[in-house]
Amino acid sequence: MRLLTFASLQVTNLEASKDFYEKKLGFEIGDTNPQACVFKYNQGEASFAIRTPLEPLEGKELGIGVALWFAVNEKVDELKEKFSANGITTSGPIIETPFGRAFHVKDPDGYKLTFLEAK
Repeated sequence: MRLLTFASLQVTNLEASKDFYEKKLGFEIGDTNPQACVFKYNQGEASFAIRTPLEPLEGKELGIGVALWFAVNEKVDELKEKFSANGITTSGPIIETPFGRAFHVKDPDGYKLTFLEAK
């Protein structure tokens, strides 16, 4: 394998998650239907979807062990401040990784989103 072309996350509340990704994180909606919403970031370079469950999710913890990493063009210090101004609580401080500086946020279902200022 050489490339992951798409990711889709099952969410408990499609409208609440759509609002979080669009209004709080700044992802652009690329396409939507009653079961899913596809997001684009940086003119479509990072695309993924959230969708209604494919199976019953009651009583299950979502997001455990799942992390999506997004390389960003802006400084993570500034992006973290922007997210905080939008009411987002980040998960810990900015960290140094082998790939560059990064920080994490969790979406409403507990999926970890990592924003990376690549080296």
